[in-house]
Amino acid sequence: MAVWIALGVLCAAAVALIVSHDAGTIAGFSNEAFARLVAGLALVVFLGSALLGAYRGRIGTAARDIAAWLLLMLFLVGVYAYRAELLVVAERVAGELLPRGSQVAVSSVGETQAVRVRRGWDGHFTARVSVKGAEIDMIVDTGASALVLRAEDARRAGIDLSGISYNVPVQTANGRSYAARLRLNEVAVGPVVRRNVEALVTRPGSLSKSLLGMSFLSRLRSYEFSGDVLTLRG
Repeated sequence: MAVWIALGVLCAAAVALIVSHDAGTIAGFSNEAFARLVAGLALVVFLGSALLGAYRGRIGTAARDIAAWLLLMLFLVGVYAYRAELLVVAERVAGELLPRGSQVAVSSVGETQAVRVRRGWDGHFTARVSVKGAEIDMIVDTGASALVLRAEDARRAGIDLSGISYNVPVQTANGRSYAARLRLNEVAVGPVVRRNVEALVTRPGSLSKSLLGMSFLSRLRSYEFSGDVLTLRG
């Protein structure tokens, strides 16, 4: 019976669409919207009749199953509505599971590329940074105005240091020193890439580890410290 009712609704709708094709609307609905409405109504009639037949004489069971489905739908709607907040919680939990000093690439909301870095045992956030194809460990330092390379790391990246002028005064953990200013074509932390990045190269022996400073960090979409986890979003 339900099948015939659904077919009848669809046939009546088809006739109405043919008759009102030139008018473009039916009862205030566009032809396309009316067709979708009728198709949905026919589906509801068909499924409703099937469910009534399946639960005939079992009202209690039907009520319990309907309540379970409604709760599931509410749960899914809630998850979707708070997806951004839940993603933050998931990132925090995942970050806590990372080993000390590790780094992992993730995809954030809207396919934004992101990298999470776990604080190392030395208390620093150390990122693996690619400079001209060379992988260099750098301490993330928001107090450094620029990305700062040790002379040794600059050579590993294929940077020619002959003829450069160390005329920029810098303060390092080893005291006052001088650095040379240059620009790097590309700097990448995992999938997070920035081009034409201002950098400094220090004199040999004046810096124990290269620094990932604000000339890179300030050009990111965001960077966030959350406990022992640093998230860089490109």
